[in-house]
Amino acid sequence: MLPNLLTNPIFGRALLALMVIAVGLLAYRLAGYFTLAWLRTRQMAPDSSSNGKPVLLYFTTPTCAPCKTLQRPAIHRLQELAGDRLQIVEIDASLQPEIADQWGVFSVPTTFIVDSNGAPRYVNHGVASAEKLFDQFNHTV
Repeated sequence: MLPNLLTNPIFGRALLALMVIAVGLLAYRLAGYFTLAWLRTRQMAPDSSSNGKPVLLYFTTPTCAPCKTLQRPAIHRLQELAGDRLQIVEIDASLQPEIADQWGVFSVPTTFIVDSNGAPRYVNHGVASAEKLFDQFNHTV
């Protein structure tokens, strides 16, 4: 039974697809890890007016459909949950590409959770849910 399964072309394709997915997930995690590590060495701070609060740094563009339909509502929900304990800074990456480059942004939406000391703690390349952002925020307070 097992030798027949291993020679089945459908099984081989499914196994290959799973391997591609696993490599993609690993690359996504590594990109986030290395982006944060790189930023921490540069002592980045998004805005000196954070008043000692954690900051959600949100990179977007006017033409980004997921930014409008998914990310922005999630950020509004996060603002409701966090209240005035969190500052949200939105940056249009198409108007300020130098800032996007400084932060290692290679796609939008990208969000960073920065602690009250200005140290980046979390990065999300792509859409992040309000629950995920709130969990990350709670781990920085």
